[in-house]
Amino acid sequence: MMILRLALVAVISSSVAAQSASTTSLVTYIFGDSLTEVGNNNYLQYSLARSDFPWYGIDFSGGQATGRFTNGRTIGDIISTKLGIPSPPPYLSLSRNDDAFLNGINYASGGAGILNETGLYFIQRLTFDDQINCFKKTKEVIRAKIGDRAANKHVNDAMYFIGLGSNDYVNNFLQPFMADGQQYTHDEFVELLTSTLDNQLTTIYKLGARKVIFHGLGPLGCIPSQRVKSKTDMCLKRVNEWVMEFNTKTKKLLEGLNKRLPGAKFAFADTYPAVLDLIDNPTRYGFKVANTSCCNVDTSVGGLCLPNSKMCKNRKDFVFWDAFHPSDSANQILADQLFSSLLSSSHSPAPAPKNNR
Repeated sequence: MMILRLALVAVISSSVAAQSASTTSLVTYIFGDSLTEVGNNNYLQYSLARSDFPWYGIDFSGGQATGRFTNGRTIGDIISTKLGIPSPPPYLSLSRNDDAFLNGINYASGGAGILNETGLYFIQRLTFDDQINCFKKTKEVIRAKIGDRAANKHVNDAMYFIGLGSNDYVNNFLQPFMADGQQYTHDEFVELLTSTLDNQLTTIYKLGARKVIFHGLGPLGCIPSQRVKSKTDMCLKRVNEWVMEFNTKTKKLLEGLNKRLPGAKFAFADTYPAVLDLIDNPTRYGFKVANTSCCNVDTSVGGLCLPNSKMCKNRKDFVFWDAFHPSDSANQILADQLFSSLLSSSHSPAPAPKNNR
């Protein structure tokens, strides 16, 4: 944990230093799922994983839905603000000649997973492999604009945020009608996830990525869509144990990549303890409700906050916006804690998850 925490600080520090020494702004590329999407799925005509309707975006600038799966900002939006840069636009919103390709892009797509079969029933989404292919095309555009040498330096200097894996559980392994949950034991499934992720991160490295932060999974057994499966309204212990196993193996994977790939600075951001503490102790952070969603859609098909949903009176009281996604206020707390831990001078290890979860 200490090595990875120091690696995180090194990634942030080197990126900020490079920004300070240059007249250009820090460039970030974001890969992920609905937790970081900013509107790519709006451009996929047949996608069932969309949030371009009320009440999404009610607390975002302008008060309109943008394709973000929350009432306001994502953690990625808040991190961008902390880095002093605009939140990168969705890849599918750009034309090939758009200068925005040089300033950072968000490839995240609701329903996406590490595995291509994850989220299959959403019809259309950008899987992690799809997102990597989009980044490959991005580099080709950049190369055409500024030349090969400058393009290589550009992608080498950029910062990469990656957050995937939640859907591989929630919309794949944990679904009784999906083949993976029937075909594999969890030991086999997590091996499939990490071996696939190994190849994907190696591909990103070969395309030029060097400074990468991979966001680990939170306690999925405690999100409303999973919690309602418990007869006692408690977190699902087995699901959280599986998540922690995935996180542990992913940390080891990143350590191995750093040893194997020259110049790689791949770091793991362990958000599990912070999210669990927020859920276990909501009042400590100014919340009142952490076991159900603001939109009261925990048992609804899809679990999203639809226009006919009965929204809570005070959105700031709720940790969760819908059955899967944190509220704007919760994202603010989690982003603040993430940055505080990354840039803390103490470098002390994060607390281990509670044994009873």
